Amino acid sequence: MKKLAIAVTLAAGLGIGWFAGVQAKLPPAAPMSDADKEAKAAKDAASKATAAEQLGKAQDRVVANYKKNKGIADPKASPATTSGKKK
Repeated sequence: MKKLAIAVTLAAGLGIGWFAGVQAKLPPAAPMSDADKEAKAAKDAASKATAAEQLGKAQDRVVANYKKNKGIADPKASPATTSGKKK
């Protein structure tokens, strides 16, 4: 019977602790100062510029790869059409 009482007490303690943890509220975040806002804006702008530059480079690579492999080139005449013979 003593083991059952220990198990029940432990389960109740864990349940109460879990419930208290779920109901707990975190303190609100401190408001950002003007310097923090400016630093964040500068960081975001630099991040966007870097992303745009990387996107441009990736697009250039894709176009070059497409031109190389698919070939946006003038179609070459086949030997049968250049010799004047009919198939």
